[in-house]
Amino acid sequence: MSERIWTFYVDDMIAFAEKVLNYTEGFDQARFVESGLTYDATLRNLELIGEAATHVPAEVRAAHGEIPWRLIIATRNRLIHGYLGVDNDTLWSIVVDEVPALLADLMQLRTQYRTL
Repeated sequence: MSERIWTFYVDDMIAFAEKVLNYTEGFDQARFVESGLTYDATLRNLELIGEAATHVPAEVRAAHGEIPWRLIIATRNRLIHGYLGVDNDTLWSIVVDEVPALLADLMQLRTQYRTL
């Protein structure tokens, strides 16, 4: 079995980030926290973003410091293992502040490597 090309993981990260934004569109924090399925689906896709990030080679991550790789992976670990529960203020901040910026950076990264 051949190893998956790392750019496919970037594509996955983009797809997961788009899901997060689509799922939460039109929500405020209170509605999001009370939403049940939307909350759980969003949390899962944030975990998947971090999981996919672990498969991007270290040299690529090092060359693209504009993307907070370590933070993305650490967030995945915190969410998946439920360290001290999930802080809803932090989670909402990730959804509304971090994911849109991450999506833009990932799309730029994908474009850069597709044109080489």
